[in-house]
Amino acid sequence: MHRDGRYAVWFRTPRGEGTGIVELANGVISGSDSFLTYCGSYKVDDDRFTATLTTTRHAAGPPTLFGIDEIELELAGEFKGRMASCSGTAGQAPEVPVQATLIATENPSPVPDGNRIGKLPAGADSRIRLRQPGVRGLTRA
Repeated sequence: MHRDGRYAVWFRTPRGEGTGIVELANGVISGSDSFLTYCGSYKVDDDRFTATLTTTRHAAGPPTLFGIDEIELELAGEFKGRMASCSGTAGQAPEVPVQATLIATENPSPVPDGNRIGKLPAGADSRIRLRQPGVRGLTRA
């Protein structure tokens, strides 16, 4: 079963948890979080899959959940509708098991018009109510 697309990922180890975004496309995994970039490959057999994923630090920040920046994860899991779950370990830190949940995301929003960035939309905003002249505050009955 083909499961290409963009996924929000929630991962956890006994040391903590985190989130990121991954893209699955034709057997290739790419993605990142605030500090690490992910890349690798995956194979799907019906609803089950296996994946090999490496991480590389791209920004300064706290230590990773594995204690080292560059690891290679071996994962196995299963798709269930628009979600997938998997678990595995890194060869560089085999004592730290990892579990992850992937949730399919909708197509990204279109890129905003560069000429309108930082500007209010044209026309009146329906959330703005004009004051009536002579009315001040609320009155009690």
